[in-house]
Amino acid sequence: MHKEFNIAPLSGAFMITSIVGFLISAFYILPNSGTWGFTFLLFFALMLIASLVSMTYAPGDWPLKMDRKKL
Repeated sequence: MHKEFNIAPLSGAFMITSIVGFLISAFYILPNSGTWGFTFLLFFALMLIASLVSMTYAPGDWPLKMDRKKL
């Protein structure tokens, strides 16, 4: 049984937020607080991975499919 993934497209601002948050966490928070720095690094790395997966596998015609009604 083959099931198609349902991946929602994420905005470019989501990716920029993850990159900026990762850099801030790496250079400012991690040296001052190891626990919080690691937590924020992990969180923003997961956001970046999610945005890359969304950019790669999300359908390009997604906004067009929103108006279609199921029969």
